[in-house]
Amino acid sequence: MHNEALTWSFAVRGPGWPMLVSAQIPHSPRFFTADTSERRGVRTVEKVGTIYRGGQGQWAFAAHRISGALVFFFLMAHILDTALVGFGPKFYNRVVGVYHNPVIRLMEIGLAGAVLFHALNGLRIMAIDFFPKASDRQRELLGFVIGLFMVLFAPAVFFMGRELLHSL
Repeated sequence: MHNEALTWSFAVRGPGWPMLVSAQIPHSPRFFTADTSERRGVRTVEKVGTIYRGGQGQWAFAAHRISGALVFFFLMAHILDTALVGFGPKFYNRVVGVYHNPVIRLMEIGLAGAVLFHALNGLRIMAIDFFPKASDRQRELLGFVIGLFMVLFAPAVFFMGRELLHSL
């Protein structure tokens, strides 16, 4: 690894005033640069993106975060609708009646998938944390999690989807 700085230049165009902006950025393994053009004798280098290109680990991380956020938002909504009992049964029943809407029922199927994936992927993460050698097999572990997810989620989609279709 070397510590030389790269020059990052780009042209900013506005109404009647082109301007060239340059900055020295230290070499970083997290970012790569690309030579984009040769303009008026100035070498233009722009930051293209990170070296992370969507490998299995990155996609599992993103899916774990998204599924966790979905479960969190459901829990907040559930706490809120349960708290509505204090306003009386008539008000509570009217609000909870929204859950019989087909769109909400479809979202419940997605919620079941989010909970299941989050749980299975969490077990994969725990296995990697407790057994460091498991990180060498993280691709296989993720494949196992996805396969198990499909096997377990298919019956949930069948039964919950059947109820959804009957409610239409």
